[in-house]
Amino acid sequence: MQTVEDYLSFLHTKGFKLSEEAQGFIMFGQGYTGASDGIVNVAIEATIKHQLQFDGSYFVALLERLKEEEITDKKSAKAFMQKLQA
Repeated sequence: MQTVEDYLSFLHTKGFKLSEEAQGFIMFGQGYTGASDGIVNVAIEATIKHQLQFDGSYFVALLERLKEEEITDKKSAKAFMQKLQA
């Protein structure tokens, strides 16, 4: 599984540089919800795709929703995100 730090480094190599504030939101959201790295990475990706930039409040709300839905693995999280888009 790719760690959050590895995923952020990957985004950086693709030209998507997150601010320290955004990285703080990510760490806060992960700690607040107890989400795994895989779930956090899916939420980061979905936030960027849906908002066209990183929006910290959207990201935290998304993590909270995943927790409410009791989604604990990356595959289920991706399926849930696709369901939200439909």
